[in-house]
Amino acid sequence: MTLPAPYPPLVSGGEGLDRYPGEAAALPARMAAIYAVPVDQVLPVRGLTHGLELVWRLAARDGGSVEAPKAEPYERLAAIYPAKGEPTVVVIRALGSPEAVAEMAARVAPALLVVDEGLIEFSDSVSAATVVADQPNLVVLRSLSLAYGLAGARVGAAIAQAPTLARLASVLEPYALPEPLVRLALQALDPSRMIETAERIASVRRERERLARELGRDLTIEPGVGPILMARPQDPAAALAALKTYGIEADLSGDRLRLPVSIKPEVNDRLLAAFGLTPAKRRPARVGQAVRDTKETRIVCAVDLDAPGPIKIETGVGFFDHMLEQIAAHGGFSLRLQCEGDLHTDPHHTIEDSAIALGHALKQALGERKGIARYGFVLPMDEANATVSIDLSGRPYPLFEGTFDTPFIGDYRTDLTAHVFRSLAEAMGAAVHISVTGQDDHHKTEAVYKAFGRALRQAIRVEGDAVPSTKGVL
Repeated sequence: MTLPAPYPPLVSGGEGLDRYPGEAAALPARMAAIYAVPVDQVLPVRGLTHGLELVWRLAARDGGSVEAPKAEPYERLAAIYPAKGEPTVVVIRALGSPEAVAEMAARVAPALLVVDEGLIEFSDSVSAATVVADQPNLVVLRSLSLAYGLAGARVGAAIAQAPTLARLASVLEPYALPEPLVRLALQALDPSRMIETAERIASVRRERERLARELGRDLTIEPGVGPILMARPQDPAAALAALKTYGIEADLSGDRLRLPVSIKPEVNDRLLAAFGLTPAKRRPARVGQAVRDTKETRIVCAVDLDAPGPIKIETGVGFFDHMLEQIAAHGGFSLRLQCEGDLHTDPHHTIEDSAIALGHALKQALGERKGIARYGFVLPMDEANATVSIDLSGRPYPLFEGTFDTPFIGDYRTDLTAHVFRSLAEAMGAAVHISVTGQDDHHKTEAVYKAFGRALRQAIRVEGDAVPSTKGVL
């Protein structure tokens, strides 16, 4: 047993860092769920490159060598671990079928076949991890660097049968995975992050396709996937200089340019402009995101005020999900919200914290609030009537008039309706006045949410470029 440091570090958020890393049981379990394999087939590593280094170490220790593509980081690892004998490891970058991988694993046996799947989330390919159970010499390497935005944290996984992982673990250095990296990985892989992660990946794929289509008119674009485009311009040095002028970071490898694909269309428009392609002018995207983690809830919420979809909501409270969908659908904007909360205790925290997160995301998306209509109002629904007035002034003021006789609609607590809109008003910086009457509490509740969405739709509508105030500022 290794004793801890004599005192904790003088850093914020450093709880527990005075102890040496132990067995991180939660991380392989969560990775196993993400990658759909048994937990004993997962070995967390410090990024995909570390997984590769382990197979080079293994080959060097056993007096063998590694056969790999002529590219980085393979060539650098080959320089560090010179070949000593016949290939005992074969490394491939595979985005093909698992059946083809299985056939190759059988062909190279008893050598290990190592499959680099660092970009697979950005493709339609099925992971080779699906055939690991039948191939004792197969190792699949996965990464959180690009798909989960953790390039600087360096976390990944080796997936293989337990005896093969034991061989890799035998060349693993002590304390290989620091505690802060484990924490970051568990946050990034939390169930509350999955909807927004999937949408980010989809956005990158859409933008990559657009860039490849536009640039392909004048340049040779190599096939591939992920947030990098490989292009061959006639004058690579001049292209690199032009990209720098437009604030785009790229790098040159021989006559090939590695071009970044941003999730932001306006950034990719600058890349196109560097090559003389002028996209249609567009307003900056009105997008906002909130990550809210408390002792009771873990929430990610994202909005795009200028896109009608997607709308994806998972809080664990079905009726509340439906009500938030009404806000987005009637508001005419994209909303993705996922919450993991303490529903075993009560839905209170899930409902209220989700409203706070939505309010923060809306506030961020509104930005300086230039050009917006600012005001909105409305909604009858059968015998119920809801009136909602909104002023996106930046000054919060909630007012709710109405009562509910039914304590629950499904798992949704009706008394929390006033709390939801108070939280929204305070978090987004808006005056929100609501009154509702009627006999059916279901109708009354739904009318309030729909009316809020309709009022918000009016208020966020862009009518010009000026701040909607005679003072010139909100």
